[in-house]
Amino acid sequence: MNSMLEAALTQIKETSTILEGDYPDKKRFKKAIEAVLTPQRVVKGKVSIKVVSGKRKIFQAFRIEHNDARGPFKGGIRFHPNVNEDEVRALSTLMSLKCAVAGIPYGGAKGGIVVDPSKLTKEELKNLSVEYAKFITPYIGPWKDVPAPDVNTDGQIMSWMLETYEKKIGYQAPATFTGKPIELGGSLGRTEATGQGGVYVLTAYAKAKKINIKTSTVAVQGFGNVGSYFVKFASEAGFKIVAVSDSSSGIYNPKGLNIKTLWEFKAKGGAFKEFPLKNGTKLITNAGLLELPVTILVPAALENSITKENMEKISAKVVFEMANGPTTSEADAYLFKKGIDVIPDILTNSGGVTVSYFEWVQNLNGYYWTLEKVNEQLKKTIIKAFDDIDKIVKAKKISYRRGANYLSIKRIIDAMMLRGRV
Repeated sequence: MNSMLEAALTQIKETSTILEGDYPDKKRFKKAIEAVLTPQRVVKGKVSIKVVSGKRKIFQAFRIEHNDARGPFKGGIRFHPNVNEDEVRALSTLMSLKCAVAGIPYGGAKGGIVVDPSKLTKEELKNLSVEYAKFITPYIGPWKDVPAPDVNTDGQIMSWMLETYEKKIGYQAPATFTGKPIELGGSLGRTEATGQGGVYVLTAYAKAKKINIKTSTVAVQGFGNVGSYFVKFASEAGFKIVAVSDSSSGIYNPKGLNIKTLWEFKAKGGAFKEFPLKNGTKLITNAGLLELPVTILVPAALENSITKENMEKISAKVVFEMANGPTTSEADAYLFKKGIDVIPDILTNSGGVTVSYFEWVQNLNGYYWTLEKVNEQLKKTIIKAFDDIDKIVKAKKISYRRGANYLSIKRIIDAMMLRGRV
Protein backbone atom coordinates (compact mmCIF):
# COMPACT_ATOMS: atom_id res chain seq x y z
CA MET A 1 0.00 0.00 0.00
CA ASN A 2 1.49 3.38 -0.94
CA SER A 3 1.92 6.12 1.67
CA MET A 4 -0.77 8.36 0.17
CA LEU A 5 -3.43 5.62 0.37
CA GLU A 6 -2.30 4.66 3.86
CA ALA A 7 -2.55 8.32 4.98
CA ALA A 8 -6.05 8.73 3.46
CA LEU A 9 -7.37 5.56 5.12
CA THR A 10 -5.71 6.45 8.45
CA GLN A 11 -7.39 9.88 8.39
CA ILE A 12 -10.80 8.24 7.91
CA LYS A 13 -10.20 5.69 10.70
CA GLU A 14 -8.92 8.34 13.14
CA THR A 15 -11.87 10.64 12.39
CA SER A 16 -14.33 7.78 12.93
CA THR A 17 -13.36 7.74 16.64
CA ILE A 18 -14.59 11.36 17.01
CA LEU A 19 -17.65 10.80 14.78
CA GLU A 20 -18.88 7.61 16.46
CA GLY A 21 -20.56 9.46 19.32
CA ASP A 22 -22.96 11.12 16.81
CA TYR A 23 -24.46 7.76 15.79
CA PRO A 24 -26.43 5.65 18.32
CA ASP A 25 -26.50 2.58 16.01
CA LYS A 26 -22.81 1.55 16.29
CA LYS A 27 -23.19 -1.46 13.98
CA ARG A 28 -24.64 0.71 11.21
CA PHE A 29 -21.95 3.35 11.76
CA LYS A 30 -19.19 0.72 11.46
CA LYS A 31 -20.69 -0.48 8.15
CA ALA A 32 -20.77 3.12 6.91
CA ILE A 33 -17.07 3.66 7.77
CA GLU A 34 -16.18 0.40 5.97
CA ALA A 35 -18.02 1.74 2.90
CA VAL A 36 -16.08 5.04 3.04
CA LEU A 37 -12.81 3.08 3.21
CA THR A 38 -13.67 1.10 0.07
CA PRO A 39 -14.19 2.39 -3.49
CA GLN A 40 -17.47 1.45 -5.18
CA ARG A 41 -15.86 0.58 -8.51
CA VAL A 42 -12.32 -0.10 -9.73
CA VAL A 43 -11.95 -0.04 -13.51
CA LYS A 44 -8.55 -1.13 -14.78
CA GLY A 45 -7.31 -2.45 -18.07
CA LYS A 46 -5.01 -1.85 -21.00
CA VAL A 47 -5.26 0.68 -23.83
CA SER A 48 -3.07 0.54 -26.91
CA ILE A 49 -2.07 2.94 -29.71
CA LYS A 50 0.01 2.72 -32.84
CA VAL A 51 3.25 4.68 -32.30
CA VAL A 52 5.43 6.43 -34.90
CA SER A 53 7.48 3.26 -35.57
CA GLY A 54 4.26 1.53 -36.69
CA LYS A 55 4.22 -0.82 -33.68
CA ARG A 56 1.44 -0.94 -31.11
CA LYS A 57 2.26 0.16 -27.60
CA ILE A 58 0.20 -0.93 -24.58
CA PHE A 59 -0.48 1.25 -21.51
CA GLN A 60 -2.03 0.40 -18.13
CA ALA A 61 -5.16 2.52 -17.46
CA PHE A 62 -7.37 3.14 -14.40
CA ARG A 63 -10.61 4.82 -13.37
CA ILE A 64 -11.59 4.42 -9.71
CA GLU A 65 -14.99 5.64 -8.49
CA HIS A 66 -15.02 6.04 -4.73
CA ASN A 67 -18.50 7.03 -3.48
CA ASP A 68 -21.53 8.59 -5.19
CA ALA A 69 -23.93 8.90 -2.23
CA ARG A 70 -23.80 12.72 -2.53
CA GLY A 71 -23.85 12.98 -6.33
CA PRO A 72 -22.07 11.87 -9.52
CA PHE A 73 -18.42 10.81 -9.23
CA LYS A 74 -15.95 13.63 -9.96
CA GLY A 75 -12.19 13.64 -10.41
CA GLY A 76 -9.22 14.24 -12.66
CA ILE A 77 -7.29 12.11 -15.12
CA ARG A 78 -3.49 12.06 -14.84
CA PHE A 79 -0.90 10.86 -17.37
CA HIS A 80 2.27 10.01 -15.43
CA PRO A 81 4.83 7.15 -15.26
CA ASN A 82 4.21 6.74 -11.50
CA VAL A 83 0.43 6.25 -11.76
CA ASN A 84 -0.60 3.08 -9.90
CA GLU A 85 -3.78 1.59 -8.48
CA ASP A 86 -3.11 2.59 -4.85
CA GLU A 87 -2.39 6.21 -5.80
CA VAL A 88 -5.55 6.47 -7.92
CA ARG A 89 -7.60 4.91 -5.12
CA ALA A 90 -6.16 7.37 -2.57
CA LEU A 91 -6.88 10.34 -4.81
CA SER A 92 -10.45 9.19 -5.53
CA THR A 93 -11.06 8.87 -1.75
CA LEU A 94 -9.65 12.36 -1.10
CA MET A 95 -11.86 13.76 -3.89
CA SER A 96 -14.96 12.44 -2.09
CA LEU A 97 -13.81 14.25 1.07
CA LYS A 98 -12.94 17.44 -0.82
CA CYS A 99 -16.34 17.63 -2.56
CA ALA A 100 -18.13 16.97 0.73
CA VAL A 101 -16.11 19.66 2.54
CA ALA A 102 -16.87 22.20 -0.19
CA GLY A 103 -20.56 21.26 0.07
CA ILE A 104 -20.87 20.49 -3.63
CA PRO A 105 -23.04 17.55 -4.76
CA TYR A 106 -20.37 15.16 -6.03
CA GLY A 107 -18.61 11.99 -4.96
CA GLY A 108 -14.94 11.32 -5.66
CA ALA A 109 -13.22 9.57 -8.54
CA LYS A 110 -9.80 9.57 -10.21
CA GLY A 111 -8.29 8.18 -13.38
CA GLY A 112 -4.91 7.74 -14.92
CA ILE A 113 -2.59 6.13 -17.42
CA VAL A 114 0.94 4.88 -16.71
CA VAL A 115 2.77 6.95 -19.35
CA ASP A 116 5.39 9.66 -19.73
CA PRO A 117 3.54 12.05 -22.08
CA SER A 118 6.75 13.97 -22.86
CA LYS A 119 7.89 10.89 -24.80
CA LEU A 120 4.80 10.95 -27.08
CA THR A 121 4.27 12.98 -30.25
CA LYS A 122 1.18 15.20 -30.34
CA GLU A 123 -0.55 12.65 -32.59
CA GLU A 124 0.29 9.80 -30.18
CA LEU A 125 -0.99 11.87 -27.24
CA LYS A 126 -4.24 12.52 -29.09
CA ASN A 127 -4.63 8.82 -29.95
CA LEU A 128 -3.95 7.79 -26.35
CA SER A 129 -6.53 10.31 -25.09
CA VAL A 130 -9.08 8.94 -27.58
CA GLU A 131 -8.43 5.32 -26.55
CA TYR A 132 -8.70 6.17 -22.85
CA ALA A 133 -11.99 8.01 -23.47
CA LYS A 134 -13.35 4.88 -25.22
CA PHE A 135 -12.13 2.78 -22.28
CA ILE A 136 -14.04 4.87 -19.68
CA THR A 137 -17.12 5.74 -21.81
CA PRO A 138 -19.35 2.99 -20.26
CA TYR A 139 -18.72 4.42 -16.79
CA ILE A 140 -18.92 8.20 -17.30
CA GLY A 141 -21.59 10.77 -18.12
CA PRO A 142 -23.06 14.02 -16.76
CA TRP A 143 -25.04 12.15 -14.08
CA LYS A 144 -22.60 9.26 -13.55
CA ASP A 145 -18.96 10.37 -13.46
CA VAL A 146 -17.49 13.70 -14.59
CA PRO A 147 -13.72 13.60 -15.34
CA ALA A 148 -11.41 16.64 -15.50
CA PRO A 149 -7.73 17.43 -16.17
CA ASP A 150 -5.07 16.56 -13.60
CA VAL A 151 -1.29 16.02 -13.80
CA ASN A 152 -0.06 16.30 -17.44
CA THR A 153 -3.57 16.63 -18.89
CA ASP A 154 -5.31 19.84 -19.96
CA GLY A 155 -8.22 21.42 -21.83
CA GLN A 156 -7.00 20.08 -25.18
CA ILE A 157 -6.99 16.51 -23.86
CA MET A 158 -10.49 17.00 -22.40
CA SER A 159 -11.62 18.27 -25.83
CA TRP A 160 -10.37 15.11 -27.56
CA MET A 161 -12.02 12.94 -24.90
CA LEU A 162 -15.33 14.83 -25.09
CA GLU A 163 -15.43 14.42 -28.89
CA THR A 164 -14.72 10.67 -28.54
CA TYR A 165 -17.40 10.25 -25.86
CA GLU A 166 -20.05 12.20 -27.85
CA LYS A 167 -19.33 10.17 -31.01
CA LYS A 168 -19.85 6.99 -28.99
CA ILE A 169 -23.16 8.08 -27.43
CA GLY A 170 -24.45 9.94 -30.50
CA TYR A 171 -25.33 13.33 -29.00
CA GLN A 172 -23.73 16.40 -27.37
CA ALA A 173 -23.01 16.10 -23.65
CA PRO A 174 -20.55 18.85 -22.66
CA ALA A 175 -21.28 18.36 -18.93
CA THR A 176 -19.47 15.00 -19.06
CA PHE A 177 -16.03 16.66 -18.74
CA THR A 178 -14.93 19.81 -16.94
CA GLY A 179 -11.73 21.81 -17.37
CA LYS A 180 -12.61 22.31 -21.04
CA PRO A 181 -11.58 25.33 -23.12
CA ILE A 182 -14.07 28.23 -23.01
CA GLU A 183 -14.96 27.53 -26.69
CA LEU A 184 -16.34 24.09 -25.74
CA GLY A 185 -18.26 25.15 -22.63
CA GLY A 186 -15.45 25.69 -20.13
CA SER A 187 -16.04 28.17 -17.32
CA LEU A 188 -14.47 31.58 -16.91
CA GLY A 189 -12.29 31.69 -13.78
CA ARG A 190 -11.37 27.98 -13.87
CA THR A 191 -7.63 28.49 -14.54
CA GLU A 192 -7.10 30.63 -11.45
CA ALA A 193 -9.84 29.05 -9.29
CA THR A 194 -7.61 27.00 -6.95
CA GLY A 195 -5.36 29.95 -6.07
CA GLN A 196 -8.32 32.34 -5.83
CA GLY A 197 -10.30 29.96 -3.59
CA GLY A 198 -7.26 29.52 -1.33
CA VAL A 199 -7.00 33.27 -0.76
CA TYR A 200 -10.73 33.47 0.09
CA VAL A 201 -10.15 30.79 2.77
CA LEU A 202 -7.00 32.50 4.07
CA THR A 203 -8.82 35.84 4.38
CA ALA A 204 -11.70 34.14 6.26
CA TYR A 205 -9.20 32.40 8.56
CA ALA A 206 -7.35 35.69 9.23
CA LYS A 207 -10.68 37.34 10.11
CA ALA A 208 -11.69 34.47 12.44
CA LYS A 209 -8.30 34.56 14.21
CA LYS A 210 -8.06 38.38 14.19
CA ILE A 211 -4.79 38.27 12.23
CA ASN A 212 -3.80 41.66 10.83
CA ILE A 213 -3.45 41.06 7.07
CA LYS A 214 -1.31 44.17 6.51
CA THR A 215 1.35 43.16 9.03
CA SER A 216 1.38 39.41 8.30
CA THR A 217 4.14 37.88 6.15
CA VAL A 218 3.68 34.96 3.74
CA ALA A 219 6.16 32.46 2.22
CA VAL A 220 4.92 30.33 -0.70
CA GLN A 221 6.74 27.17 -1.83
CA GLY A 222 5.89 26.53 -5.49
CA PHE A 223 5.09 28.90 -8.35
CA GLY A 224 3.11 26.68 -10.70
CA ASN A 225 -0.53 27.38 -11.57
CA VAL A 226 -1.70 27.16 -7.95
CA GLY A 227 1.22 28.94 -6.27
CA SER A 228 1.48 31.78 -8.78
CA TYR A 229 -2.23 32.67 -8.67
CA PHE A 230 -2.27 32.29 -4.88
CA VAL A 231 0.64 34.79 -4.64
CA LYS A 232 -1.10 37.21 -7.03
CA PHE A 233 -4.46 37.20 -5.21
CA ALA A 234 -2.94 37.14 -1.70
CA SER A 235 -0.85 40.19 -2.58
CA GLU A 236 -3.94 41.95 -3.96
CA ALA A 237 -5.79 41.11 -0.71
CA GLY A 238 -3.07 42.95 1.25
CA PHE A 239 -0.82 40.09 2.46
CA LYS A 240 2.93 40.77 2.28
CA ILE A 241 4.64 38.04 0.23
CA VAL A 242 8.25 37.78 1.44
CA ALA A 243 9.34 34.50 -0.21
CA VAL A 244 8.47 32.36 -3.23
CA SER A 245 10.16 29.43 -4.92
CA ASP A 246 10.17 27.20 -7.98
CA SER A 247 12.02 23.89 -8.40
CA SER A 248 15.31 25.73 -9.10
CA SER A 249 15.46 28.04 -6.07
CA GLY A 250 13.64 30.31 -3.63
CA ILE A 251 13.75 34.11 -3.39
CA TYR A 252 13.46 35.95 -0.07
CA ASN A 253 13.11 39.56 0.94
CA PRO A 254 11.81 40.25 4.48
CA LYS A 255 10.53 43.65 3.28
CA GLY A 256 8.30 42.01 0.63
CA LEU A 257 8.62 41.01 -3.03
CA ASN A 258 7.32 42.77 -6.12
CA ILE A 259 4.72 40.30 -7.40
CA LYS A 260 4.27 41.97 -10.79
CA THR A 261 8.04 41.61 -11.44
CA LEU A 262 7.93 37.92 -10.45
CA TRP A 263 5.02 37.23 -12.81
CA GLU A 264 6.72 39.04 -15.70
CA PHE A 265 9.97 37.14 -15.05
CA LYS A 266 8.13 33.79 -15.01
CA ALA A 267 6.11 34.66 -18.15
CA LYS A 268 9.44 34.85 -20.03
CA GLY A 269 10.28 31.31 -18.89
CA GLY A 270 12.85 32.29 -16.26
CA ALA A 271 13.97 30.09 -13.35
CA PHE A 272 14.16 31.80 -9.95
CA LYS A 273 17.85 30.85 -9.53
CA GLU A 274 18.51 33.41 -12.32
CA PHE A 275 16.26 36.12 -10.83
CA PRO A 276 18.03 39.53 -10.67
CA LEU A 277 18.68 40.23 -6.97
CA LYS A 278 18.05 43.83 -5.90
CA ASN A 279 17.16 45.82 -2.76
CA GLY A 280 17.89 43.12 -0.18
CA THR A 281 16.43 40.18 -2.15
CA LYS A 282 18.45 36.97 -1.79
CA LEU A 283 18.31 33.37 -3.02
CA ILE A 284 17.34 30.62 -0.56
CA THR A 285 16.76 26.89 -0.90
CA ASN A 286 13.30 25.31 -0.98
CA ALA A 287 14.12 23.67 2.36
CA GLY A 288 15.18 27.04 3.77
CA LEU A 289 11.92 28.66 2.66
CA LEU A 290 9.93 26.24 4.83
CA GLU A 291 11.86 27.35 7.92
CA LEU A 292 11.43 31.13 7.51
CA PRO A 293 10.03 33.13 10.47
CA VAL A 294 6.81 34.15 8.71
CA THR A 295 3.19 34.45 9.81
CA ILE A 296 1.86 32.09 7.11
CA LEU A 297 3.75 29.29 5.35
CA VAL A 298 2.11 28.03 2.15
CA PRO A 299 3.41 24.70 0.77
CA ALA A 300 2.03 24.84 -2.80
CA ALA A 301 4.38 22.44 -4.59
CA LEU A 302 4.85 18.81 -3.59
CA GLU A 303 3.37 16.27 -1.21
CA ASN A 304 5.37 15.41 1.92
CA SER A 305 7.19 18.77 2.12
CA ILE A 306 6.78 18.99 5.91
CA THR A 307 7.93 15.77 7.59
CA LYS A 308 9.45 14.54 10.86
CA GLU A 309 12.85 15.59 9.44
CA ASN A 310 11.99 19.31 9.30
CA MET A 311 8.85 19.75 11.45
CA GLU A 312 10.77 21.11 14.46
CA LYS A 313 12.29 23.84 12.27
CA ILE A 314 8.90 25.24 11.16
CA SER A 315 8.62 28.69 12.72
CA ALA A 316 5.52 29.99 10.89
CA LYS A 317 2.41 30.63 12.99
CA VAL A 318 0.14 28.97 10.38
CA VAL A 319 0.72 26.29 7.73
CA PHE A 320 -1.71 26.80 4.86
CA GLU A 321 -1.70 23.79 2.51
CA MET A 322 -2.19 24.57 -1.17
CA ALA A 323 -0.44 21.43 -2.49
CA ASN A 324 -2.04 18.00 -2.06
CA GLY A 325 -0.74 16.25 1.07
CA PRO A 326 2.26 18.49 1.83
CA THR A 327 2.26 17.63 5.58
CA THR A 328 2.82 14.08 6.84
CA SER A 329 0.53 12.85 9.64
CA GLU A 330 3.44 12.82 12.12
CA ALA A 331 4.34 16.45 11.31
CA ASP A 332 0.66 17.41 11.44
CA ALA A 333 0.28 16.02 14.99
CA TYR A 334 3.51 17.74 16.10
CA LEU A 335 2.46 21.15 14.70
CA PHE A 336 -0.98 20.90 16.36
CA LYS A 337 0.67 20.18 19.73
CA LYS A 338 2.98 23.16 19.20
CA GLY A 339 -0.05 25.42 18.62
CA ILE A 340 0.54 25.91 14.88
CA ASP A 341 -2.70 25.72 12.88
CA VAL A 342 -2.51 23.59 9.72
CA ILE A 343 -5.31 24.55 7.33
CA PRO A 344 -5.83 21.35 5.30
CA ASP A 345 -5.62 20.85 1.55
CA ILE A 346 -9.11 19.37 1.21
CA LEU A 347 -10.47 22.79 2.14
CA THR A 348 -7.81 25.23 0.91
CA ASN A 349 -7.43 23.92 -2.63
CA SER A 350 -11.07 22.98 -3.21
CA GLY A 351 -11.59 26.12 -5.35
CA GLY A 352 -10.67 24.15 -8.47
CA VAL A 353 -13.31 21.46 -8.04
CA THR A 354 -15.85 24.09 -6.95
CA VAL A 355 -15.46 26.01 -10.23
CA SER A 356 -15.50 22.67 -12.10
CA TYR A 357 -18.89 22.15 -10.45
CA PHE A 358 -19.96 25.60 -11.70
CA GLU A 359 -18.82 24.58 -15.22
CA TRP A 360 -20.99 21.43 -15.00
CA VAL A 361 -23.98 23.52 -13.79
CA GLN A 362 -23.50 25.97 -16.71
CA ASN A 363 -23.21 23.09 -19.22
CA LEU A 364 -26.38 21.43 -17.92
CA ASN A 365 -28.28 24.73 -18.22
CA GLY A 366 -26.70 25.89 -21.47
CA TYR A 367 -26.33 29.26 -19.74
CA TYR A 368 -22.92 30.79 -19.05
CA TRP A 369 -21.83 33.04 -16.18
CA THR A 370 -19.68 36.15 -16.08
CA LEU A 371 -16.31 36.01 -14.30
CA GLU A 372 -17.79 38.22 -11.56
CA LYS A 373 -20.58 35.70 -10.93
CA VAL A 374 -18.12 32.76 -10.87
CA ASN A 375 -15.92 34.51 -8.29
CA GLU A 376 -18.88 35.67 -6.22
CA GLN A 377 -20.28 32.10 -6.04
CA LEU A 378 -16.81 30.66 -5.35
CA LYS A 379 -16.27 33.09 -2.47
CA LYS A 380 -19.69 32.32 -0.99
CA THR A 381 -19.25 28.52 -1.27
CA ILE A 382 -15.69 28.31 0.04
CA ILE A 383 -16.17 30.75 2.95
CA LYS A 384 -19.25 28.79 4.07
CA ALA A 385 -17.09 25.63 4.00
CA PHE A 386 -14.46 27.35 6.19
CA ASP A 387 -17.11 28.66 8.62
CA ASP A 388 -18.67 25.18 8.94
CA ILE A 389 -15.25 23.69 9.80
CA ASP A 390 -14.31 26.54 12.14
CA LYS A 391 -17.47 25.89 14.21
CA ILE A 392 -16.56 22.18 14.55
CA VAL A 393 -12.93 23.02 15.47
CA LYS A 394 -14.10 25.34 18.26
CA ALA A 395 -16.86 23.03 19.54
CA LYS A 396 -14.75 19.84 19.57
CA LYS A 397 -11.34 21.48 20.28
CA ILE A 398 -9.73 19.57 17.42
CA SER A 399 -7.36 20.54 14.60
CA TYR A 400 -8.59 22.06 11.35
CA ARG A 401 -7.67 18.85 9.51
CA ARG A 402 -9.72 16.78 11.96
CA GLY A 403 -12.54 19.32 11.65
CA ALA A 404 -12.51 19.12 7.84
CA ASN A 405 -12.41 15.31 7.89
CA TYR A 406 -15.19 15.20 10.50
CA LEU A 407 -17.45 17.42 8.37
CA SER A 408 -16.77 15.62 5.08
CA ILE A 409 -17.06 12.05 6.38
CA LYS A 410 -20.23 12.91 8.32
CA ARG A 411 -21.82 14.35 5.16
CA ILE A 412 -20.96 11.20 3.17
CA ILE A 413 -22.20 8.83 5.92
CA ASP A 414 -25.44 10.78 6.37
CA ALA A 415 -26.11 10.60 2.59
CA MET A 416 -25.47 6.81 2.59
CA MET A 417 -27.77 6.32 5.57
CA LEU A 418 -30.55 8.42 4.04
CA ARG A 419 -30.32 6.30 0.89
CA GLY A 420 -30.47 3.11 2.95
CA ARG A 421 -27.14 1.89 1.66
CA VAL A 422 -26.01 1.06 5.18
